[in-house]
Amino acid sequence: MSAATTRSRTPRTPDRLCAEAVELARAAAEEAAGPGAVGEHVSVLAEGDRVVTHFFACKEAGYRGWRWAVTVARASRAKNVTLDETVLLPGPDALLAPEWVPWSERLRPGDLGPGDLLPTDAEDLRLEPGYSGEDAPPPNSVVSEEMAELVEAEDADVTDRAVVPERGSITAVAEELGMRRARVLSRYGLHTAADRWDEAFGAKTPMAQAAPASCVSCGFLVKIGGSLGQAFGVCANEFGPADGRLVSLSYGCGGHSEAAVMPKPPRPAPPVLDSLHADEFPLRPAADTGSVPLSDLPSADLGHS
Repeated sequence: MSAATTRSRTPRTPDRLCAEAVELARAAAEEAAGPGAVGEHVSVLAEGDRVVTHFFACKEAGYRGWRWAVTVARASRAKNVTLDETVLLPGPDALLAPEWVPWSERLRPGDLGPGDLLPTDAEDLRLEPGYSGEDAPPPNSVVSEEMAELVEAEDADVTDRAVVPERGSITAVAEELGMRRARVLSRYGLHTAADRWDEAFGAKTPMAQAAPASCVSCGFLVKIGGSLGQAFGVCANEFGPADGRLVSLSYGCGGHSEAAVMPKPPRPAPPVLDSLHADEFPLRPAADTGSVPLSDLPSADLGHS
């Protein structure tokens, strides 16, 4: 190890006059922070030749562990110490705010509320040019540079129909057919959406694993068009866990239309009436039947005619 390397790693010795200028540094810190915000003297750090930084504890609420740093210096062969700068810096155990993250990375599903506007990047990978077939958005699109300059210049309320398309153009034909969309879902956008929906209501969910059958054979499934209709549909079972949601055709739940069909209640057999014969029923038992002698029977009329 060279001598130069050894000297560079050796801590500097603070200049004596600068290190003794504690009151000068405290006065500068109190002037910047206000009365009662500067605490005790914490440490001294040599920044360079005749350049020293004094650290004072910060007593401001919400700045736990922060320190007021006051840097003082003096010229060569001079005895007067002068003030360099005063700044509030975090200490080793300071309470710091979390690292800043762009809003586009902080956004989560469900964060969009009523009245909120969610801008999409002009180069969003989930979208691709729609009816025009061009990479650049049309001149009347809200993402075009010309439209943005027009809004800034005139401060006007511009919509996507602010400019009437020229008759006979591709834009006019697309508008007449109801397909006037500057951008549509790209293949990447379709795949990410399908993965997201399949994760929520797909074959690997616990509900689908315990289901008696899949949605592809359920009578409550409403089919959708487009390429996504080959793998997804809309559940229309009001008692199901995915009512009104896009579900994978391989998803399933206990509310499957054919899972447990209730049997019809049994109908009683119709009564059988035989009116061709009459059965005779004697009012008194025969003499040779029963255990009561005929003489013991009452002779009085029972009132039957």
